[in-house]
Amino acid sequence: MGVSTINAKMVKNAFLAGAKGLSDKKEWINELNVFPVPDGDTGTNMTLTIMAAAKEVAALNDPSMEQLAKAISSGSLRGARGNSGVILSQLLRGFTKEIKTVDEIDTTTLANAMVRGTETAYKAVMKPKEGTILTVAKGMADKALEMAAETDDIEVFAQAVIKEGDRVLNLTPEMLPVLKQAGVVDSGGQGLMQVIKGAFDGLTGNVTDFTLDGAEAPANGAAEKTVQTGNGAARTDIDTADIKFGYCTEFIIKLEKKYTDEDEEELKKYLGSIGDSLVVVSDDEIVKIHVHTNHPGLAFEKGLTYGSLSRMKVDNMREEHEERVIQDSERLAKEQAQADTVKQEEKEEPEERREYGFIAVSCGDGLSEIFKGIGADYLIEGGQTMNPSTEDMLNAIAHVNADHIFILPNNKNIILAANQARDLTEDKEIIVVPSKTVPQGITALVNFMPDLTSKENLENMTAEMERVKTAQITYAVRTTNIDGMEIEKGDIMAIGDEGMLAVEHSPEEAAKAALKAMLDEDSELVTIYYGCDVKEEDAEKLKEEAEKEFPDKELELQYGGQPIYYYMISAE
Repeated sequence: MGVSTINAKMVKNAFLAGAKGLSDKKEWINELNVFPVPDGDTGTNMTLTIMAAAKEVAALNDPSMEQLAKAISSGSLRGARGNSGVILSQLLRGFTKEIKTVDEIDTTTLANAMVRGTETAYKAVMKPKEGTILTVAKGMADKALEMAAETDDIEVFAQAVIKEGDRVLNLTPEMLPVLKQAGVVDSGGQGLMQVIKGAFDGLTGNVTDFTLDGAEAPANGAAEKTVQTGNGAARTDIDTADIKFGYCTEFIIKLEKKYTDEDEEELKKYLGSIGDSLVVVSDDEIVKIHVHTNHPGLAFEKGLTYGSLSRMKVDNMREEHEERVIQDSERLAKEQAQADTVKQEEKEEPEERREYGFIAVSCGDGLSEIFKGIGADYLIEGGQTMNPSTEDMLNAIAHVNADHIFILPNNKNIILAANQARDLTEDKEIIVVPSKTVPQGITALVNFMPDLTSKENLENMTAEMERVKTAQITYAVRTTNIDGMEIEKGDIMAIGDEGMLAVEHSPEEAAKAALKAMLDEDSELVTIYYGCDVKEEDAEKLKEEAEKEFPDKELELQYGGQPIYYYMISAE
């Protein structure tokens, strides 16, 4: 390679290659999670995070370093999912803060950027733990500083940093006994190494295809199919000469001033005067535009009067299978009509601004109904298999018209994303209750007291939920050893707040073993939430047997409908 500086184009390609490097190994990284449960999602969360940024980067044509840095930072920030995803977004955020002010990057800039990224990520985690992605990042950052003083050759620099990253990664089982016990390295650290190695391959020419699967709207396979339109004609039968407006133009306006209903009507009127197939969809922060026009530049110029532009895309419909675009515009137009209907209904019955609002992450229709019944205003589908992103949190916050909004993550992997959404919200007070399980979240919400301040409620809700003991019954996806228990693939595990409670051969036996392990003289109320894969009669039988076994306890049985976990049990 033998180069001493890299420009924005090279950084763009390296980043896209890094994203692909992670995506290609996503499932393998998922399998490295220390707990052998089907929610192994480190690879998935990190991939979703970096792909959100990669799609923004891919949309940039000949970007400056500053434009590139902004796309990487904002895209990963909004797309961040799970602890690993949030930490990755912070690594990228710190890194881009350092590179955005230069036109070309040398080894010194790279080293400083890696250090800043690591510092930013450590600050984002309340209690940083060594033996994780943070440790791997710090090891590479320290090596980067050392190499920057020795060489200006970026290839030599990068090879040494990658070698050090692998070395530190291989040490993670010695730092975290639970990793050593399971015979794996840290999955987040491994994910980070895939990003770095992929980026290096892109930089050195070992990867030359920088396109992203699913990053762009066009789907080549779909364009080749004969698809029927509404009047029965095949898409391939439409004459391109009949197209009145030749350019399918799409872009997003990031609002920089107040955007009223009158502004929207004016924007629609103008765009309608220069084109057709118009779709205008907006929220508090952005406006998404889709229009067919012969003058894309005029559409962009109009958009600039409301704010900055992003994700600009222009397709010449006379040179492609425009029938696909027409179908998409019809779909979007339908969505627009639905959005307009909802907007009109909201106009007719505006929601009164309230003092307090509540957002809960839920998994399962039964649990969602329980949360609604005790006061949750907005539910985010999530749980163990689909960790909501920071942007999901921000969207939920936007939908709750309240001055003070409590968020119940109900999963330790979602707390960081919730905290990040809190930090990005300026017009509302966001209070994140650190609930790690659904039962904790239910207890916390039940104990909200409107006469107390937000701070007092947070203290009270946290104290009450910490009194709750929980157990979750699920199955093992691989053979391993955890907390001294031998676990075979397919075994049923009872996982408590502090680790494994029992390993059995049926969900009901595991649930009964969990009850024996977790209940004590202070336990009064026990609630069993049964999942979507459990028959009601089996759950009822479990309750009856538990009542006989623990006659001094008050037992309740509730339908949770949750996937993955046969039973969730709470005791308080």
